[in-house]
Amino acid sequence: MSRKITFLTLFLWLMTLTFPVIAQQKADTTYTFRFVTQKDMFYVPWNGNDTELARLLECIENNKAIILDGKMPLLVDGYCNSQSSEAENLATAKIRANRVKSELITRAEIKEENFITRNHATEGDFVTVRLTVPVKETAVTDADAEARRKAEAERLAAEKRAEQERLAEEQRKAEEARFAAEKAKAEKAAHQNKLTDMPLETPTDYHFSLRANLLRWATLTPDLGVEWRICPSWGIAVNGSWTSWSWSDKDRRYALWEVAPEVRYYMGEKKAWHLGAMFKAGQFNYKLSETGKQGDLMGGGITAGYQLRLNKALDLDFNLGLGYLNADFEKYEVIDGVRVRCGNETKNWCGPINAGVTLVWKLF
Repeated sequence: MSRKITFLTLFLWLMTLTFPVIAQQKADTTYTFRFVTQKDMFYVPWNGNDTELARLLECIENNKAIILDGKMPLLVDGYCNSQSSEAENLATAKIRANRVKSELITRAEIKEENFITRNHATEGDFVTVRLTVPVKETAVTDADAEARRKAEAERLAAEKRAEQERLAEEQRKAEEARFAAEKAKAEKAAHQNKLTDMPLETPTDYHFSLRANLLRWATLTPDLGVEWRICPSWGIAVNGSWTSWSWSDKDRRYALWEVAPEVRYYMGEKKAWHLGAMFKAGQFNYKLSETGKQGDLMGGGITAGYQLRLNKALDLDFNLGLGYLNADFEKYEVIDGVRVRCGNETKNWCGPINAGVTLVWKLF
């Protein structure tokens, strides 16, 4: 019995000596590569990735033979939790892991089968690569481990500060955009108010115009005139008409000329309505039947009308004149081509003395 106890004690003592050695034969070494939030590009010089990559390549080079033999696979874990759904996070994590593997395959000349890959929709925006290598290859002192932990903590703090600065910059830009939009809106409202406060555009943005009475032209009587706008409320217009027609071997005749000066007063907000005083003088020669009439006319009256603006250069003036006309004329007949006088006559007329639908062309 004592021999068994002695043997068991000796066996336990040997196990306590050899177990730590066995336990320390291999250890996991992890390399972390950081990624920009919501991005899948692998930026080697960014956030310490170049340092981690150099360390990992050195470790792969020292253990390349057993890696290529498949005895020490590289465990690649891709992480992402910044996308809007789990599927998008897993897809982004997969792309990130593949980009890190591509970098290692290109630089370390290893193969796809030397990797074991897993993807996760949790934790953060990084990719880890782990190798289980002999302790003698990766043994570090407590001081080195503490330095590693301190460096990792500083890197995480720097990343956190960078993220906070990015968010602050985005917030600042959003505030600037909001202020700019509010300023533009206020300027637009002020401009609209200014336009509202401005007086409505009137047809008085000219001083001199040409006029043509379209009703006269419709009766084959050419009619032209001018108007001078002294000011927005007052204008002086002069229209003149002339025509001379004969037919049936001059047995029938229609001829006249007229001059009609007019003073106008424009009213209303747009200065479109007008009242005026007209004087008319002229001569006529009508023979539309057996007896012809040839003589003078003179008169005047008041006028009223409205100017309709067509565009910047053209207006349409609707006008009507009421007043008195005196016509002093001779009557005649044509006998064998000779005019034979057959009396005089004078007529007075009270009522419409002028009507027009006049096209106004504003020159300046």
